[in-house]
Amino acid sequence: MSHVVDYYFSPQSPWTYLGHARFAAMAKAAGATVHVRPVDFGAVFPVSGGLPLGKRAPQRQAYRLLELARFSQHLGLPINPKPKFFPVSNEDAAKLIIAVDIADGTDAAMKLCGMVFAGVWAHEKNIADPKVLGVLVDECGLPAKRIEQSHSQAVQERYESFTQLAIDAEVFGAPSYVVDGEIFWGQDRLDFVERALQRPSTNSGA
Repeated sequence: MSHVVDYYFSPQSPWTYLGHARFAAMAKAAGATVHVRPVDFGAVFPVSGGLPLGKRAPQRQAYRLLELARFSQHLGLPINPKPKFFPVSNEDAAKLIIAVDIADGTDAAMKLCGMVFAGVWAHEKNIADPKVLGVLVDECGLPAKRIEQSHSQAVQERYESFTQLAIDAEVFGAPSYVVDGEIFWGQDRLDFVERALQRPSTNSGA
């Protein structure tokens, strides 16, 4: 059976942006089943002990900027460490990704994820703006009605469910990759994710 990866993230996370393309490629190469699960980390942090960026110690905030620059250079990915639209409400983007996943499947959702992440960190786009999300949907070749569908009760319930699943899985930061039940936190752990995907799967169902 194929490996199963529960992919927990926040659409405004720079680390998720930096790891997304690599993760997508390795999951596809391994034939893994990916569950795309955007999460409300505003609900996770009170449980996990995490703090929003603005409440972290100054030295932690400064080191974060240093690491973003390092990984951007190392990976050859453009990044503005202080983008115009950050922090930003990412709930609408998260629910749009869920709506696309429901209607169009994992590949379409993963493609949209990449465009949303790059929108924040490489292209100075406001992912809280419905017009911006509409353009991204169009650029992905998806129907405009996905925007309306993203505001449905079914999508809201799934978003809340993903957040609870993250809490239950002891996820505390983005991105987190849970491979067959084993958690890997951060895009800098993708080497370990790749190794996990290469070992024989013990999953009993895809």
